[in-house]
Amino acid sequence: MLAESRSKRILIVEDDHDLCEVVTLHLQGEGFEVVAVHSGKEGVKTFTQGRWNLVLLDWMLPGISGMDVLREIRRTDRHTPVLMLTARGEETDKVLGLELGCDDYMTKPFSLRELAARIKVLLRRIELARNIAEGSEKDQILDFGSLRIDPAKRKVTLEGTPLQLTLKEYDLLVTLAAKPGRTFSRRQLLDQVWDLDADVYEHTVNSHVNRLRSKIEQNPNRPRFILTVWGIGYRFSDEF
Repeated sequence: MLAESRSKRILIVEDDHDLCEVVTLHLQGEGFEVVAVHSGKEGVKTFTQGRWNLVLLDWMLPGISGMDVLREIRRTDRHTPVLMLTARGEETDKVLGLELGCDDYMTKPFSLRELAARIKVLLRRIELARNIAEGSEKDQILDFGSLRIDPAKRKVTLEGTPLQLTLKEYDLLVTLAAKPGRTFSRRQLLDQVWDLDADVYEHTVNSHVNRLRSKIEQNPNRPRFILTVWGIGYRFSDEF
């Protein structure tokens, strides 16, 4: 376990000093390099000044909220995984965090062992994506006319213009586009893109699809690429 954690840098943004210390010691024991700060302002500043493999971010922070910190992170960085730590347990709060770009969500109190396990899962997914990108010679560009997806470079262009997609938007698009004509239920998309278990998250798929359509469709209300299969989920058009 230590081998996969070595040299991985984690930024903790958490105003509870006692919890922060416990989490820091546990993650250091797992082999991670950990830096902890205790306010949203410090979190944004520290994130921009370093290179991080993952961010643990508390929702309720003094000054700048965790949601605002997340917005600032995603404004300049769409790939570094963010795991939210919060005392909030309401469905709407979880969905908001996911829609703003966090990659996983843990409600306090939580198990330190589960936290470490989730961190390792997120980091393995990033490493897998990087390994796939490095094998660019074997990667096939997905060409749908005006829309082109280059898995090796994790690059999407529309009419030759690069699109700015979040990590989840990109993963969702590739999951659908890699198998044109296949219908995916929302549950299947959650399992493959978000790896979440709770059914309450299913409508966050709808939100991500809507945002994707706003970026890739000429008329999002009459999509050509991502089609709705009523009562089931979505499929990528196979007319291309």
